Amino acid sequence: MSENTGGADEAQPKAADAEAATGVSPTHPAPAGSPTAEATGPRPGAHTGRPGWQPQHHPQQPQPWGPPHPRQPAKPSWATVVRPAEAAPIRTVTLVAVLASGLAAALLLADGVGPGLLLAVVPAVVAAYAAARVAGRTARPWTLAWVIGCLALLAVPALRDSAWPSTLAILAAVLLGALALHGSRTWPGVFLSPLGFADSTVSGIAWVLKGLRSRGGIGKDRWLPVVKATAVAVALLVLFGALFASADAAFADLLGALVPDVSVEDGPIRFMLFVLGAVIAIAAARTAAAPLRWDRIQVAPGKPRSRIEWALPLVVLNLLFAGFNAVQATVLFGGYDKVLQSTGLTYAEYARQGFWQLLWATLLTLAVIALALRWAPRSGAGDRRLVRAVLGVLCALTLVVVAAALRRMDLYVDAYGLTRLRVSVAAMELWLGLVIVLIMAAGVFGARWLPRAVAGSAAAAVLAFGLLSPDGMVAERNVARYEKDQKIDLAYFQSLSADAVPALDRLPEPQRSCALRGINDDMSRAGDVPWYAMSMGEYRARQILRERPVTVSYEVCSRLGTFGSRVEY
Repeated sequence: MSENTGGADEAQPKAADAEAATGVSPTHPAPAGSPTAEATGPRPGAHTGRPGWQPQHHPQQPQPWGPPHPRQPAKPSWATVVRPAEAAPIRTVTLVAVLASGLAAALLLADGVGPGLLLAVVPAVVAAYAAARVAGRTARPWTLAWVIGCLALLAVPALRDSAWPSTLAILAAVLLGALALHGSRTWPGVFLSPLGFADSTVSGIAWVLKGLRSRGGIGKDRWLPVVKATAVAVALLVLFGALFASADAAFADLLGALVPDVSVEDGPIRFMLFVLGAVIAIAAARTAAAPLRWDRIQVAPGKPRSRIEWALPLVVLNLLFAGFNAVQATVLFGGYDKVLQSTGLTYAEYARQGFWQLLWATLLTLAVIALALRWAPRSGAGDRRLVRAVLGVLCALTLVVVAAALRRMDLYVDAYGLTRLRVSVAAMELWLGLVIVLIMAAGVFGARWLPRAVAGSAAAAVLAFGLLSPDGMVAERNVARYEKDQKIDLAYFQSLSADAVPALDRLPEPQRSCALRGINDDMSRAGDVPWYAMSMGEYRARQILRERPVTVSYEVCSRLGTFGSRVEY
């Protein structure tokens, strides 16, 4: 009894499914000639009026009236993959920090970049931290390292007067800030994280406007006391500040130095700086609340090659590197005379001729390693050992090339002196050598940490470059060269920054005054600079030139070649 009942219950859903699929009820067949009847056709075993009719089996054809065949889901685009989550509503502390960042930028950055840049960025960091806490994001060790490195890089403009290391430091700070906010750890994340600020700027403004509209219903009992207290505080500061300033000249000077001098003429530029500072803070906060997920971008590995197809070109390249390094070892250990006799070059010309080629060779080697890893064989442990051995040898030989390039630069500097360009490319070559060492370590310990390590090494190199004061290094090396062989290029010093003043101050007169004339004229044209726009390097230079001013006349410096083109000895 129960079995029959169960069979009837099962037959009813099947009949319903058949009706849903064909549009025909088993108890009420479709009329003859209808499209449904033609599509459905006679059922096997049914009486058709044709004796001997047997059902025929036809290949399965797509039925236009039946259910569609299942399709493979389309692969989502990269924009969908990296799309951020919905950001939590903006909190009041974030809005206040954004406003503070805009005001700090307007007040502290109109007169120049110095300590004011770091002070203007601190409120933006607070806004990002508050937004991240609301979103439930916690700081990890790498995040803290990026934040500390970002703030340290932004301190470079406060310490150094030279614009080019400060510019590099600001760009590196943007990279570290993007890594801290996005939490990126892969190569696509490291390279693309700074682009997230553009998206966060647009979505962040809408995010802030939405938060402000949600607060539109706040009553007077909440915002009116704050406005009154702020107005009273400002009035008291202005009143008693004016009284104390008129009572004591020293306090008036101190107050005048601390408080930004705001005038109507610079109103437009301060308004632009306010907007820029607020927008940057908004972008940072919006990124912290809901970052783009760059790490979700998957880079498909290349097609693995066979061992002979992959290893043969690299082995040949290793042999070429080994032969070149053997020649370099011969030259470095005393084979200059023979080389110079065969080439007809001086040792300085020999050094200058090869440095740039070796720098490009280092860069191209990194590209070769990246492509080799993409197409490397990876079918088993034997392939992994082959890849490590071949690329490890190539990296080791490349380090010898880096050492040869740096040795050539050292010889070149001994002959012609140090310049900004030479110290920059030498620093770049050192960093490339560090990257090669990191690649070798990744081959031993795994490469999961390599993208962040390379980004961190680049930021650390920029920070060290700024803290070491490249203009000061250039002046120090050339002064030492003058003390040794009395060769100096006074014309080149006119383009240096105030960071070079302590070293140039050691020169005897009239060379000292002629070397410092260009820097002294630049600072005289700039006039008085407020504390928030003056770097430590400029402050020291002003002190030195105030105690020992430039005294030699223009005519004397002109006879020494101070205002002519550079002369290399």
